[in-house]
Amino acid sequence: MESPNTENQVGQEIADALGVLLRRTTRTRLHRKLTEGMGEALDELTYPVLSALARIGPCSAADLAPEVGLDRSGVTRRASRLEDAGLIRREPDPKDRRAQLLVLTEPGLRAVAELRTRLADQIMASLSAWPPGEAEAFARGLHRFTREGPFT
Repeated sequence: MESPNTENQVGQEIADALGVLLRRTTRTRLHRKLTEGMGEALDELTYPVLSALARIGPCSAADLAPEVGLDRSGVTRRASRLEDAGLIRREPDPKDRRAQLLVLTEPGLRAVAELRTRLADQIMASLSAWPPGEAEAFARGLHRFTREGPFT
């Protein structure tokens, strides 16, 4: 069994690494790289809105706001750019006639698929020098950590 000091050190190492990953500047740089050449409407500002819609499905700007770390008006502005580009559309909310749902269009779904491929390719390129089996073990451990860790 590891000593409490060693366990604390491992926990701190993980916390430090997560701090880097969760920093807004880190995410913005990654989103900028991923969206390069994807069209004027799809950039580091609109990427989180498109990505979140793909993850959670049709929803209002107010419901999407906490998912992307913006207020409703910030989501609405970004959604308008995506709508103008044909990547999302607005539909009446069947549960609340006054509300509008943001919905991915077919071009929006294709853009998300391309972005996910780009992200997976970048991740795999960064892991290419790892010893055999280590990337797979990391993926399993990270997946387990997100299911069972402090974020649940």
